Amino acid sequence: MQNLKLNNGVSIPEIGFGTWQIPDGETTAQAVKTALEYGYTHIDTAACYQNEIGVGRAIRESGVPREKLFVTTKLWNTERGYDSALRAFAASLQKLQLEYLDLYLIHWPDNKNPALNTASWQALEKLYQEGLIKALGVSNFKPRHLQPLLDTAEIKPAVNQIEYHPGFRQEETVEFCQKHHILVEAWSPLGSGRILQNPDLQRIAQKYNKSTAQLCLRWCRQNGTLPLPKSITPERIKENAQALDFEISAEDMQRINALPQFGWSGSDPDKMDF
Repeated sequence: MQNLKLNNGVSIPEIGFGTWQIPDGETTAQAVKTALEYGYTHIDTAACYQNEIGVGRAIRESGVPREKLFVTTKLWNTERGYDSALRAFAASLQKLQLEYLDLYLIHWPDNKNPALNTASWQALEKLYQEGLIKALGVSNFKPRHLQPLLDTAEIKPAVNQIEYHPGFRQEETVEFCQKHHILVEAWSPLGSGRILQNPDLQRIAQKYNKSTAQLCLRWCRQNGTLPLPKSITPERIKENAQALDFEISAEDMQRINALPQFGWSGSDPDKMDF
């Protein structure tokens, strides 16, 4: 896997291993260790996934040197605000048993009190300046959430992690991020499996002798986003790790980009009130 460069110069592996909905304990630990065995070095978790302990255990037991890994976790909504964010970060670091994070994200924007987004970001900036975080970012932020941060932040977000897959492209948000040199990470790049039976995607995948999942991951990369596939099945973890060794033609990219909206989770950052 190749590395990409974030807007602060930090390197990030071009595909990551997602852990959303993986139960903590042995299931998480084994899934992450399997991912590391198949070449993943980029692991994405979050406080609200409640599996940071398992992720940390897998990292320790894998034998992979810490400096070769890229680890992300996220600030949950109940911990927004300056002091709360500092405490939440310390708790996540303790659960992961790490001395620093490669990337820390605000998990969702606050629609009721946008000032909490700013206060949380200021806490992240403090941790960044102290060397406890290598890069800062957000998740599920639309342009209307991002612009106030850009107007006031000392350190610009390096990443915005959003739902992104064939059938749900979020063009406005992606274009805004690319304009401001913010890398878009794709959560649910396989639509949580909802899009894998689409006949158009299946036909295109067959042309390349690839699975539909591999096609979707490669599509993400060719559109300039970084996919975060999740699986607990070793064969699928391996398959996803091998998704970038081919190129989709311009014509097929256009066909996929033109698909009507489908497979969306229904989670709209503008309507979230938690």
